[in-house]
Amino acid sequence: MSFSFYATIRRILCVGLLLSVFAVVPQVFAASPRQLVEIADFSSPVVSPDGTRVAFRVSRASIERNTYDTVWYVQRMDGLSLPQRVGDGGVVLRDSVGVPVPAMAVWSPEGRWIYYRARLNGRVDVWRASVDGGDAERVTGGDADVRDFALSHNGKVLKYSVGPTREDVAAAEKADYDHGIRVDRSTPLGQPLFRSGYNEGRPTTQRLGSWFYRVDLTASVPDRWKAIDLASGTVRDIAPSERPPEALTASDLVKQVPHVWKLTRDRKSGRIALLTRTGARTDHPRIGLAMLPARGSHQLVKCEAEACTGKRISGVQWRPGTDEVIFTVTPYDHGFAQSIYRWNVDTGVVHLVAMSSGMFGGEERWEPGTCGVSSKALACVTASANRPPRLERVDLQTGARQVLFDPNKALAQDLSKIPTQLLRWTDAKGRTFTGQLYSARRSGDTPPPLFVTYYWCMGFVRGGAGDEWPLAAMAEQGISTLCINAPSFPLNAVKGYSMGQSAVESAVRLLASQGRIDKSKVGMGGLSFGSDVTMWTLTHSDVIAAASVASPNISSMYYLLGSNIGKSFLSVLRSNWQLGAPDETPRQWQKISPILNLDKIRAPMLMQFPEQEYIFALGYAIPMMLSHRADVYVFPNEPHIKFQPRHKFAVYTRNLDWFRFWLQGYEDPDPSKAPQYIHWRSMRSSLRQEYIVQ
Repeated sequence: MSFSFYATIRRILCVGLLLSVFAVVPQVFAASPRQLVEIADFSSPVVSPDGTRVAFRVSRASIERNTYDTVWYVQRMDGLSLPQRVGDGGVVLRDSVGVPVPAMAVWSPEGRWIYYRARLNGRVDVWRASVDGGDAERVTGGDADVRDFALSHNGKVLKYSVGPTREDVAAAEKADYDHGIRVDRSTPLGQPLFRSGYNEGRPTTQRLGSWFYRVDLTASVPDRWKAIDLASGTVRDIAPSERPPEALTASDLVKQVPHVWKLTRDRKSGRIALLTRTGARTDHPRIGLAMLPARGSHQLVKCEAEACTGKRISGVQWRPGTDEVIFTVTPYDHGFAQSIYRWNVDTGVVHLVAMSSGMFGGEERWEPGTCGVSSKALACVTASANRPPRLERVDLQTGARQVLFDPNKALAQDLSKIPTQLLRWTDAKGRTFTGQLYSARRSGDTPPPLFVTYYWCMGFVRGGAGDEWPLAAMAEQGISTLCINAPSFPLNAVKGYSMGQSAVESAVRLLASQGRIDKSKVGMGGLSFGSDVTMWTLTHSDVIAAASVASPNISSMYYLLGSNIGKSFLSVLRSNWQLGAPDETPRQWQKISPILNLDKIRAPMLMQFPEQEYIFALGYAIPMMLSHRADVYVFPNEPHIKFQPRHKFAVYTRNLDWFRFWLQGYEDPDPSKAPQYIHWRSMRSSLRQEYIVQ
């Protein structure tokens, strides 16, 4: 064993001695885990055709009922009245990863109705709600769930697509259950196979689509399109020629403009605003803003102003009735604090509209939402590190901002008591990193511990990427927390992981040199890529005293089960991790796999895995569990990103307890938590005995 191993154990045991003097008092929070779970989240707002109203959906978790309450609202854009509830939003629909599917409203041309898709009473239909506040009504019927819909330009006809009937879906799943599920390349090995995941808001039997993304068992059944006359209610099947035209995509323009990434079309003029993206897919791509006068045109008009040259532009929209494109810049070096600009495609002039310390596109960590846009103003869901999401009006001419709806105002007031800072620093190689720092309250002259998570920290950070660690609550209870943004995602695994390790080590050195944290009491946690970086840091550094992960890492079991997918899995494994079969690339497996580096993992670990993934980790989780170095939990019916409110609350609470135990020597006196502390004390005792024996 190395000296660093003993140093790590000594730090853990010294912290453990503090247990004899901790104060047995209930935990009191300014920003509690419950508050963080049950905040109100917004869909992307949509402005009415005349620009006077905005429609949006608000969802809020209920821990007691283990569900989400969703409500559609309409509010005047002048902010002179409160939002009016117009309809029930139904069950939150999610993709197979666990991320909510965007909930979008479609306005009728005269602005009287909003149309939206919702799962209510066990079925997915198109609903419409009156802006006057009358009862919302179901528009579609039938025996199959609605997959997509489009409203005609005159607002008189609704066209919609459906999949197989609900009866046929149930019969297909029951047949699988009764006769046995045949394993083939589409079988999601490593998870329960019968109705174990969620698609379209209900438990379903799943198959693999691409990579590890799951789809419904009957997803391959072609859509059937129908049309309903909204005045008479008459429904008819429609021919392929009558179906709504498919939205223009980047692939449609590839012959005219190489490297198209995102685009938006002005409905009136047909002009196309687009973003091009060149360079490595994950490592500092070059993004350009341009306009095509028409779909068939080859005369590309580029934005050459300083504001749109060499900038990290993330989104584009047309300003209705004008020659201007609204674009959003999301720079890494400012912690993804967004700015909004308008570009006149005729004159080339660019004007700054507004700047933020957070996001104008909401707090979504994976793909920011969009603002609703009219000719005069934007309706944006704004969020920052210490400000949960709220709805604001942004004047496009003056940049003036006005709060329209703030259902999280009480939590924002509590969070204002916790010092929050965008931290910038460089490592020994001169690489710049950014992160959101929540500074803990200090007791006496002793610097507080630090918890670090690495990956993605946009908008209201809440629990880091994957939302697993209650960062503000941890800071309020005496542990400073730092969410670090990965500056890039190199396709070379060792390079990417090493960069993450350097980010953590250099941040710890900086904060310790300033007397702001105790460098001997540092915890770390991560999900997905963040979990990989956490495990890499544990095996290559002695900076971490306790850790928590939410996702499995690369392992022989991951390879075995994934290899059943075939070439698509094997090619990604080689390109992203430089891995072939274990006997083909043994040196790379030795570098990356936790199973082959168990002797280097010195800190106690908390593992809280989703049921769909935990089997991938058993090759190293079981040995660590049996050697009293890991505490392992699995959450049923959860995908990559856990979403059930009770599970979220349990994960938050256990992570808080875990790091308070190992970094502060604190035990919550709640009697219901006694078993976990008995186990953790046993782990600490085992580590102490190993240290004494060695």
